[in-house]
Order: sequence, then structure tokens, then C-alpha cells
Amino acid sequence: MTFNKPIQKGAITAGVLLCLSSFATASAAADCSVKVGAVLPTSVDWGRPIAAVAQYAVDLANEAGGVTGCDVELILRDSQVDPKIGVDAAKALVDLDGVPLLLGAVSSGVSMPILTSVAVPSDVMMMSCCSSSTAFTELAKEGKSKGLFYRTFATSGVQAAVGAMVARDKGYKSVAILYKNDDWGQDISNLIAGDLEALGITVTASVALNDAQPSYRAEVTQALKGKPDALYLALYPTEGSAAVREWISLGGTQNMILANSLKSDEFRDNVGMQYLGNTTGTDTASPRTESASAFVDLYKAKFDSEPNGPGLSNSFDATMIALLAMHAAGKDASGSQIAAQVAVVTDPEGTPVSADAAGFAKATEILSGGGTVMYQGATGNVRFDGSGNVSAPAVTWTFTESGTQEASYITLEEVDEFMALVD
Repeated sequence: MTFNKPIQKGAITAGVLLCLSSFATASAAADCSVKVGAVLPTSVDWGRPIAAVAQYAVDLANEAGGVTGCDVELILRDSQVDPKIGVDAAKALVDLDGVPLLLGAVSSGVSMPILTSVAVPSDVMMMSCCSSSTAFTELAKEGKSKGLFYRTFATSGVQAAVGAMVARDKGYKSVAILYKNDDWGQDISNLIAGDLEALGITVTASVALNDAQPSYRAEVTQALKGKPDALYLALYPTEGSAAVREWISLGGTQNMILANSLKSDEFRDNVGMQYLGNTTGTDTASPRTESASAFVDLYKAKFDSEPNGPGLSNSFDATMIALLAMHAAGKDASGSQIAAQVAVVTDPEGTPVSADAAGFAKATEILSGGGTVMYQGATGNVRFDGSGNVSAPAVTWTFTESGTQEASYITLEEVDEFMALVD
């Protein structure tokens, strides 16, 4: 991410804490273990559920007999959404724990330096649930990621396109952009500016915001100069809340379009529902498939709550696919050998397998026999392109007093058609 969102309150909190407490617990089913590293932001409340879902996928894999006949030990380190801390965590996992596979990170600004300074030099595969910057695509096309990077979250291009679609459908003629000054923010702001202009909508200003400033008044004043019909926000909740309060106080429009990073109770509560009535959020979505519904049932049974937090289905699929690829690669496989097996796990012509313990066991049996499988998971039948990317359907959403509600569902075909229109 590329996104910041809140943990669901109540029952899920207890479930997440219980699940996280079991990170170091290995199943007694096998007398050997394989290590997998995870660099995820567990020091922030929206990051803990993402980590808990990854651990749940590991638990299901171990229930099914593990990877190459060994239990999987998930070693978790906190990124704190900080590039330097994330890189240090990844180095420790690779150099000290010897992991050939890293799950994470979430923020693109953390994943990129891990990929370039740790994973690629050490021949370690990375599977991210949530990093969406198109910079990873460019890196792959240049051959610099060496085929080691995959992600189960669609690129920023999808959200940017949907944001532009919202502006068009609402009849806005001009839009100002406020964005977080990091890899993700710069990427998505450039993308939506291009999409808006392709639709004939004027971008009156595109202004970067840095973390932890005492005030964003100067930036907001700059964005207000063109008197735009609407404001597009690609920010995280802390600076997003502060910037929107400044925007409203200075007379800015309440017509706002939000990236998924602001799908947050914190943002809603800090700004106030009375100012968010004309706000439309955007997000990628799981397809309306049987396998996606099955994940919801699995999640509810485990955590006693709906999987409403960000990145949960993506984290589950990222972990399951990576573990199956690890199994297919065999004992003591390198990162590049594991990455090469992703294709046999997501083969459109392979045997369909479900995303649960029974499906994992079936998949490992087929893979051990030299066959291929078509993993059907929480985000549907996952397909990666040559750069390790997936595409996805999308949704628009609005705030409610208790959270958010879906406003519209946009199919993958509709997303791809619109992206071709503005390309």
C-alpha cells in the first residue's frame, strides 16, 4: 500500500490477539519445520488483522500436513510502516533466520526498499498482500526484480481509474489532489491526474503532504486556489484528518473522493460525519465468486466477525499461494525456485483447489506428483501477469455512523474497459 485502515472492534479484536499470540506455536504433526518471514505493520491497529490472517493461512497449511512434509513456522517482524525499520526487519529474517520467502510488506514505500536492498540481492521471494505502486511493474519490466516479486493486491491504477470514474459520473469539472509524499502517494496522484485529464476534467492542483507536520494550512491553501468542484485524497488517516479539517475550515468543498487508505473509523471520527455526506470512497474488491464467499465463512468461524478490514482476503491468498509454491519447489529451495512455481499453483488449466485445509492437502498431493493446480481463493481465481501483478474488480463506498457501506460494485470487465478508455 498502500493503505491505512482500522481493525474492526469487538469480537475481532479478541480473535486477532488470540491468533497473534500463536505466531511462535508450531503444530506437533511433523518433526521438521520450514521458516517463512513476514514483515507487517503490527504496531498499528489496521496491520494486526493482516498479520493474523497470514498466520491463520499458515495454521491451515499445517493442519493439512505442512509444506514438504514439515510444519511452517511464520516468523513475524514489525515494519512500523517505516522503510528503514522494514529493511532492518527483512535483513534479520534473511540473514539470521535464513528465510527464502518474505510475506509483505504493506506500504509500497516499505516493500520497495526491502525488495531492492534485501530480497533481490539475497535471492529471496517476496509476496505482498497490499503494495499497489506501479513502480514495481516498471522494475519488473526492466528485469530488476528478477521475477521475485508478486502481489495479490491490484495496482494503484485500478483505484485511480475508479476515482476518475466517480468524478465523471458526478459531473465534476475540476478536481484538486492532496497526496501523501511517498512512493504510493506520488504514484496514485500521477495516475489519477492523467485519468482525469483524459476525461476532460481539469486538475487544478496536485499537492504533496509530508508526515507529522504541525499544520497543513499552506498546502491546503495552495489546493484551494483553483476553486475545484471536488477534492481527491490519497492520504493516510492521521494527515488526512488534519488536512480535511483545514480544507473545510477554509471553505473547501465537501465533494470528496477518497482512496482506500481513508476507509477508516479514525478518519471518519476525526473529521465528523456532518462533513462527509458528499464523500465517495474507492477500493479494490474480491470478485463475487463461490471461493470468495467460502473465505468469508472461514474467517467468521475463526474470528467471529466479518472480514471487513483492509487487505484481509489479499493477505490470506498471498500466504496460501506462497506456501503452495514453496511446497512445489521442494525442500531447501531458493527464493527464485519458489517464485518459479507460482505459475503451477495458479495454472488456469490445473486442478481446481479450494482455499482451506482440505484444498491445501489436495493441492500438495497433486503438486508432489508433478501436476498443477488452479488455486481458488479469497480473491477468486488468482492470475498473475508477467510482472507479478493481479487485476481486480472495484467498489465505491460511503461512510456510515458505524463504519462504511458499499455504494456500487464495478466488475473486472468494467474496470478494464474504463482503464482502456483513459489509457
